[in-house]
Amino acid sequence: MSRPTRGQVLRSLAALPLLTSLRSTPVTTTSTLSASADRHAETLRGVRGPVFRPGDAGFAEEVAGFNAAFQPRPSLVVGATTADDVAAAVRYARATGAKARVQATGHGLSSDLAGTVLVTTKRLTGLRIDPRHRTATVGAGVRWKAVVDAAAEHGLAPLCGSSSQVGAVGYTLGGGHGSLGRRYGYAADHVRSLDVVTADGHRRHVDVLHHHDLFWALRGGRDGLAVVTSMTVDLVPVTRLHGGGIFHPGTSAKEVLHAWRTWAPTLPEHVSTSVALLRLPPDPALPEPLRGQFVVHVRFTSTGTAAEADRLLQPVRAAAPVLIDTIGEMPFTAIDSVHADPTRPMPVAQSGTGLRELCAGTLDAVLARADAASGSTLAMVELRLLGGALARQPRVPNAVTGRGAQFSLLGLGVLAGPGAERVPQQLHALTTTVQPWATAGPLNLAGGGDHSALWSAADRARLATVRHRHDPRGTLAP
Repeated sequence: MSRPTRGQVLRSLAALPLLTSLRSTPVTTTSTLSASADRHAETLRGVRGPVFRPGDAGFAEEVAGFNAAFQPRPSLVVGATTADDVAAAVRYARATGAKARVQATGHGLSSDLAGTVLVTTKRLTGLRIDPRHRTATVGAGVRWKAVVDAAAEHGLAPLCGSSSQVGAVGYTLGGGHGSLGRRYGYAADHVRSLDVVTADGHRRHVDVLHHHDLFWALRGGRDGLAVVTSMTVDLVPVTRLHGGGIFHPGTSAKEVLHAWRTWAPTLPEHVSTSVALLRLPPDPALPEPLRGQFVVHVRFTSTGTAAEADRLLQPVRAAAPVLIDTIGEMPFTAIDSVHADPTRPMPVAQSGTGLRELCAGTLDAVLARADAASGSTLAMVELRLLGGALARQPRVPNAVTGRGAQFSLLGLGVLAGPGAERVPQQLHALTTTVQPWATAGPLNLAGGGDHSALWSAADRARLATVRHRHDPRGTLAP
């Protein structure tokens, strides 16, 4: 049987995420305030978007997030269409003593949101590209895909992550590192300004000159500070990459990971790479060499020349037999094909950490918890190379975590099907086994739970001060 071409593989991976997925339900966007509204309902009378209470038609569709492991149960939902809608929702939460929570795509959903006032911002889809100043002004509901496509028309690109289906604002507030990160830094390093609603229900413009404490905290601190309704970020002059992935058989995991460990730190800053152990579903839409298999996936992107990339890749291509190699020239608009992340909602749990180093002992510890003989049911265990510009503070410092980490480790499990009940324990075991080499890593890859240990004592105290100053009642508290 002949090996599939690169084009055939890319089309297959684009059509089917590498992990088991569930189909989403269309969102209903028409509803009205329930007749059983409480005495504070007057606060919401000017809201232009739909307002939902439990039991209303469209409530379940409105609150559904990308992570289907949770079924949100807020007491009230405001489908914001303007920043004023957001402000009204926050004032309502404050008046009723409820917590206000925000959701655009629900990729970061980590609880059932019980009893909260949920502001859904997916309708805030304003997007403006300024090619002269190389910036994009992005509404809170905009996904990176829209920014990638709009910026490409001007020969520019945003600092998005491995999936352009993720919401741009939430990704950026958590730091945000993707294929261009080692060259340009975190997405949060390139925020020019933010338009927000603070816990008192007032709209504010935040930048280096206005509310500078909040500007520092929001860029990397993410949660419990203010509701961002739009942001202005830098774009970079990138139009193409030499990138893709190399799939090796899972039986060669040890050889590939140890080759990757010594190879990755030698790469120049315009190159990014990660490696993942993947347990793929037996779906007929997947290429035959990958279908239902345990494989090693080396991901690679470079803004350098094709000739340089091919030379740099020689050690990992030679580390073990190659099942499929999709690496080649690509427009930046095809960035999703490198990782082939899921595009439809699915029930997942994840946990991650930063690593000070990746020595032979670290890798052996990871393999003991994740290779074919480990008994693991985790769908993905990934290592990413950090460093470069990700290790340096930007000109205007911010609260981004993980600058001291040289690598990140992430485990992800699907909470459905055989072995789902073992996923939480296996995630805990994975991050625990690398504790001798662990350090604070990127916030967006940390998973659920208490993240306070990611910051230094000084930054943790500074974040607490900013939160108390702008939200003394804890209306937005994480």
